[in-house]
Amino acid sequence: MTDFNIATMAHKAKIASRVAAQLNSSKKNTLLNALATAIENNSDIIIKENSKDIAAGKEKGLSAAMLDRLVLTAQGIKEIAAAIREIVALADPIGGIDKLSLRPNGIQVGKMRIPLGVIAMIYEARPNVTAEAAALCIKSGNAVILRGGSEAIHSNLAIAHCLHQVLIAHDVDENIVSVVPDTSRSVIEQLLKQSDTIDLVIPRGGESLIRYVSENSRIPVIQHFKGVCHLYIDKYADLTKAVNILVNGKTQKPSACNAFETVLVHGDISADFLPLAAKALEEAAQVKIHACKNSIGYFAHAELATEEDYQAEYLAQEIAVKVVRSFDKAISHIHEFTSDHTEVIISQDISRSQAFIRQINSSVVMVNASSRFSDGNQLGLGSEIGISTSKLHAYGPMGLEALTTEKFVVFGDGQVRA
Repeated sequence: MTDFNIATMAHKAKIASRVAAQLNSSKKNTLLNALATAIENNSDIIIKENSKDIAAGKEKGLSAAMLDRLVLTAQGIKEIAAAIREIVALADPIGGIDKLSLRPNGIQVGKMRIPLGVIAMIYEARPNVTAEAAALCIKSGNAVILRGGSEAIHSNLAIAHCLHQVLIAHDVDENIVSVVPDTSRSVIEQLLKQSDTIDLVIPRGGESLIRYVSENSRIPVIQHFKGVCHLYIDKYADLTKAVNILVNGKTQKPSACNAFETVLVHGDISADFLPLAAKALEEAAQVKIHACKNSIGYFAHAELATEEDYQAEYLAQEIAVKVVRSFDKAISHIHEFTSDHTEVIISQDISRSQAFIRQINSSVVMVNASSRFSDGNQLGLGSEIGISTSKLHAYGPMGLEALTTEKFVVFGDGQVRA
C-alpha cells in the first residue's frame, strides 16, 4: 500500500467530522437504515470475503477464540443489521441543552452534548465492529477511522464498501467512515501520532495490542486490557440459580470478555455447591478446571490452581475455582485480581448483595445474574463501541453517550463582568 497515507486519511476525517456533527437525527437514521439494508443485501459477498479470512486464519494457526470472533454467518450478518437498526431507535444524544440554570446576574448557564470529533478504532478479528462502530459514530455525530487486523481484512473491506456506497448515495462525505486498507504495525504507529486530527483512540483486542496502543499513543486512549470476570457464590446463595448462572456465564460464549474466568465459593456451602458445579460444567462443555486445594477433590480431572490461574483470561472452556472462608476473603481476592470488568455475586441476602455492590467498583457489578449481560446491547445502550476499564471519561460498556462530551452554553442579555 505504498500510496496510502494515514495522516491524509486522518485530515480528511477531521474535515468530515464537521459534516457529521451537523447531521440531524432524521438524516442519521436514514443513513443507518440504508446501511443495515446494504449489509443484508450484500450478505453473500461479505460471507465470501469472510471465508478468505477464516481460511487464512486457520492456516496461520489462530486460536479457537480468535476464529470464533472472526467468523460471519448469514445469521450473524442479520444480527449486525438488527444491531444497526437498534441504534436507529435510540435517542440522538447530540444538541440538547440540559441543566439550564439562572445565575444571580441574570445569565443562564447550560450544557450541550456534542460529538468528540474523530475516533480511531484499532481492533482484532470481530468484523462486526466495522459496521457497528461506524453506526455508533454516525449516530453520535463523529467521524471514525477503523483499523482492523490483518486476520479480518477481506471482511472489513467488504463491509466498508457497503458503508461508502450508502454515504455516497446519500450525498454525505464518505470520509465520515474510513477503513484503513494497510494492516502493517507501522500504520498503527503513525496513526497514534495524529493528535492534531484524532480526538480519541479505542483499541479492542488482545492485551498486547491494548498495551502497545496505550504506551505509544499521543492521543487519549480508552483502555480495556482484559476481562477477568469473577463469580462469587455466597453462603446465602440459591444453589440452583448459582449453577445455572455459572454454566451460562462460562460456557455460552467462552471467547467473550464477559465470560467468567474465576468462581469463588464460600466455604460454608462449598460441600453442597461444588458437586453440582462439577457435574454441570462437565455436562455442559467439559470445562477444564483449575482448582484450589480445598476444591480440587470435587472435580474428576482438575489441575491444582496457581497464582497465574487467578490472573488468567482463558477465553476458553476453562475456569479457576477457589473456596474462600468468608465474604471479606472473596472481596479481597477480587480486589487483588480484578481487571475492573464485571463481578457477580449470587446471594439471597440483600445486605450481603448491597455490601458487594458498595465494595466492588468494577465497571459492571451484578447480583444474581449472568456476566454475559455485561454488554452494551443487553444493558440498553444498543451496540457498544468498546468496554472501558479505566475510570476517566467512560467506564464499562460504551454506547452513544460515551462517544460525546459536553460544552457550556451561556445565554445573556448584555451582562458584563464587574
